[in-house]
Amino acid sequence: MNVPPSDGPTSFAEIAGRLRGLYSAVLCDVLDSLGYRHQALSYRIRPLFPAAVAVGKARTMLSRPVNRFPEKPYAKELEALDTLQPDDVIVFDTSEDLTSAVWGELLSVASMAKGARGAIIDGLTRDAAKIREAQFPVFARGISSYDSHGRSEVIDYDTPITCDGVKVQTGDVVFGDYDGVIIIPSALVEAVVEKAEQKASREKIVEGEFRKGRKVADVFMEHGIL
Repeated sequence: MNVPPSDGPTSFAEIAGRLRGLYSAVLCDVLDSLGYRHQALSYRIRPLFPAAVAVGKARTMLSRPVNRFPEKPYAKELEALDTLQPDDVIVFDTSEDLTSAVWGELLSVASMAKGARGAIIDGLTRDAAKIREAQFPVFARGISSYDSHGRSEVIDYDTPITCDGVKVQTGDVVFGDYDGVIIIPSALVEAVVEKAEQKASREKIVEGEFRKGRKVADVFMEHGIL
């Protein structure tokens, strides 16, 4: 594994701006090349609308299935949401629970008001049409009308989680688009962005060669990109 040294600290606003010019496939390729081959969530996690793009810093939440009505409904979840900061992306580990929706329109509205950039749910959401109307980037396994009250309970936040098989910590960088969701460990983000920009630039050159009608094998031999 060979991660090039950074020239110095870069603001997250700059990193996020550069990430928005990239795409999940090229980020995944770069992470693969650095030996991080398990940073993409699976095909099960899909955006609620094709234009959804989530770029930000992970804020982890962990829930578990329950079969009771808690004395203080949603207590930990509300506490977590009230700590959100601009550029946060909620990453939700539901303990593989698919009995109810742990996300919805009102949570999306509250998150947007705090400057959050999206929500990645390893579980179900509801109010899908309203969320799409608000253009808040939500990625989830599916949609359900069932409320989580009495079915699922947030038990912790800002704790290490596993979301759809990928380990995530608060502060990791999240990138989600129509092709998928990538988790970039915070220590690698500058190196990954730099390498991804270089690869994306080379891909444009290869695309231009293909448009000329050149033999695919010849172009691949020259550039090593496909």
